[in-house]
Amino acid sequence: MALSRFLLLCLLAYEAWDAETKPIDFVCSRSARRAMNIVSEIQTAMQNDCNSSTSLSMPVHLPCTLLHIASWERKSHQEKRQEISASLRLLMEGVKAARHPSQAECSLVLLQRLEHNINSYLLILTHLQLGDQQRSVDGAELSCVPESSLSLSTVLLNYNRLITGKLERLMISLESRCTSQ
Repeated sequence: MALSRFLLLCLLAYEAWDAETKPIDFVCSRSARRAMNIVSEIQTAMQNDCNSSTSLSMPVHLPCTLLHIASWERKSHQEKRQEISASLRLLMEGVKAARHPSQAECSLVLLQRLEHNINSYLLILTHLQLGDQQRSVDGAELSCVPESSLSLSTVLLNYNRLITGKLERLMISLESRCTSQ
């Protein structure tokens, strides 16, 4: 019970910090981007508080993390955003489905926290002004055929690859806008 309260407190504190963050602040601050990535915190909580329980009640589709640099660099900012958003939405749907009542309480709290973190990234991407033609973020297709996993550790590993790979490369390509803001 104490673990649940602690994780809930962490979630609420994170929500308060996240509510003040603007998309351009996210682009311009590498430290804000690093702080928003909670994968290592979830992994630590899973090992320390959940007795390393990593098995999920149903499989979660993994995000598309493969990054071919040459083809990635040829894409517009809008296309990159759409691809990342599609991967995040797929992952969030899987995480929501995995939050089944039969799941251990500790895992449920961690999945809820992961879902909130994914949603925060989606909100930032949705409200990010790219300057090129603003098209809907909803119409994107995945750049891969998603695999699935029943392991929370594997889900977190792939999520971290997406955040530190494709998303970070997009943010770095947008950093030139920071001096003009």
